[in-house]
Amino acid sequence: MSAPNNWEIERKFVVAVLPEHLLASRNARRIRQGYLICQPAREIRIRDNAGQYFMTVKQGAGLKRQELEIGIDKLQFDVLWPLTEGCRVEKERYQLSLSGVTMEIDVFAGGLAPLVLAEVEFDSEAASSAFIVPEFCTREVTYDADYKNACLAQNGLPLV
Repeated sequence: MSAPNNWEIERKFVVAVLPEHLLASRNARRIRQGYLICQPAREIRIRDNAGQYFMTVKQGAGLKRQELEIGIDKLQFDVLWPLTEGCRVEKERYQLSLSGVTMEIDVFAGGLAPLVLAEVEFDSEAASSAFIVPEFCTREVTYDADYKNACLAQNGLPLV
C-alpha cells in the first residue's frame, strides 16, 4: 500500500526471536533484489519478487520516503541483474495481518543471515504513530540507515 503522491510511510524493526507459530502456516515469497544506484538518499533497485519483476526508485530517509515502482519483464531484469553484482540482497518474505495492517517479515539469506526484519507500511504518519509494536519486534530501526536494504546489500550486517 503506497501513500498518495508516491510516498511510502514505513516503520522497520529488528526481530531477534520470531515466534515459530507466526510463520508456520504462511508461504514465503523468495525475493532477490539488486541495486543499480546506492546513494545515501537515493537508490534504484531491481527486484525479482517470486517471478514478478520491478524497478524501483526511492528517495529520502526515515519514516517517509518517495517511491516510484514500475513493472519490468524477465528479459529486462536478466539484462540488468549482472550490473548489480556485489550489491544484492536475498530473502524470504512472509506477510501477516496485525491490528488492521500488513506486516512483512523478511528472513535474510546468504551473508545477511540470520537477520530478520519486520516492516509495516501505513496510509498516514498518524497511523504509523498509533501502531502498537508487537513484542517480537525488539528494536525499531526506521531511522537507522544501516538497516536499509540498499545499505545491507553494500555493507553487509550492521555492527551491533
